[in-house]
Amino acid sequence: MLKIGYVSSYIPRECGIATFTEDVIKNIDALNVFEPAVIIGINDHGASYNYGKEVVMQIDANDERTYRQAADRVNDSDLDLVNVQHEFGLFGGDWGNYLLTFLRKLNKPSITTMHTTLSPNSKIFQSPESKAAHDKVVKGIGRYSSAITVMTKTAASILRENYDIDADKIRIIPHGTPPIPFVPSALVKNDLGLNGRIVLSTFGLISRDKGIHNAIKALPELVKEWPDILYLVIGATHPQVRLHKGEKYRKRLVRLVKSLKLENNVKFHNRFLTKDELIQYLQATDVYISSTVNVDQLSSGTVTYALGAGRAIVSTPFYYAKEVLAEGRGLLCKFKNPGSITARIRQLLENPEQRASIEKLAYEYGQEMIWPKVALKYVSLFKEVIQ
Repeated sequence: MLKIGYVSSYIPRECGIATFTEDVIKNIDALNVFEPAVIIGINDHGASYNYGKEVVMQIDANDERTYRQAADRVNDSDLDLVNVQHEFGLFGGDWGNYLLTFLRKLNKPSITTMHTTLSPNSKIFQSPESKAAHDKVVKGIGRYSSAITVMTKTAASILRENYDIDADKIRIIPHGTPPIPFVPSALVKNDLGLNGRIVLSTFGLISRDKGIHNAIKALPELVKEWPDILYLVIGATHPQVRLHKGEKYRKRLVRLVKSLKLENNVKFHNRFLTKDELIQYLQATDVYISSTVNVDQLSSGTVTYALGAGRAIVSTPFYYAKEVLAEGRGLLCKFKNPGSITARIRQLLENPEQRASIEKLAYEYGQEMIWPKVALKYVSLFKEVIQ
C-alpha cells in the first residue's frame, strides 16, 4: 500500500489549516486505500505541541535548517508522496520562502494545497519588493510541486494567468465539510437554551480581518424590529493575534456591544469549539454572517461548513464567497458597511420563503463538498501523481 506524508500545522495547534489537515487525513484513512498517514508538523515560533503518534517529525517554522533536515528524512523514508498544506504565514522566511528550501531538496513527488492565492493587484502588497518576494515563492511552489490543488476556479485562474504555472499541474478540489443533517433551526435551539431567539452567528478564530465589529454595528436597527435577535460570536482569538496583540480586538468588540446597548443580543463563546459543538450551533443558526474585510480570501472553512449545514449566509464579496454563494446560494453585502449587512439580514428575516430557497440551494451545493467526496478526489490525484 502507498504511504502519504503531510507537511502542515496539526492538532492540537489551534489553526484552521491544522483542523483542515486532520479532516483530510481522517477521511482518506477511512477509505483504507493507503497506509495510515504521517504528519510533518509545522511549529510556530519554536512552540511544541502534545502531538499524537502520527506526527513523525517536526519543522520549526522559523529555523531554515529544520526544513533541510525534514527533506533529508523524507527522502530516506518509505513515503511515496508528500502533500504540503500551504498558507502564507505558516512557513518562515520572506513570504514563507523556507518552504522552497524543503521542496527544492525533496526527491519525492509533492502536491501543494494552496489555501490562499493572491491576485497581482492585491492591497496586501506593501511595495514592489514585497510583491516580488511573494511572486518568487508562488512560482517556486509551481516549479517544485508535482501538482497544486486550489479550492475555486478563481484561484486556478489567478495561478495560470499571473504566475506562469502550468495549467496541467493545477487541480480544483473543494474545501470539505462534514456531512451535516439538514434540520430546521428551531429543532436544535432547545438543546442550546436558545428557544424563542432569532440566531445569527459567526464562528472561527477571531481577528480584526473577520470584520465582526461591522456585523455588531449592523444590529441596532434590526433589534428595534426583532428584539429576540441573538448574535453568537463563536471562537477563540487567533493564537498569532493573541501572541502579538493579546485580546485587544475582542475587548474592543465587548466595549462596542456595551456602547450600543446590545448586551442581551450579542454573546461571545471565547473558546475553540469541538466539531460536534460547532455543528450544533450551526444547525441552530437562522442567518450565518461572514463579514471578513479581506477580498483576497480564496478559501473559507467557516462559509463551507455553513453551506454544508444548509444555512442562509450573508457575506462580504470576498473571492471565495462570490464563487460559492453565486446562483442564489447566499446574499452578498458590501465590505466594511454595517448598513449593507443590516439590509441583507432584514431581507432574509422579512422573506421566509426566500430564506428557505437559499437554505435548500446552499445545502444541495454543500453536499458536493462533504469530506468523503473530497477525500476521494485527493486519493485519485495522489495515485495519479505517484504513477
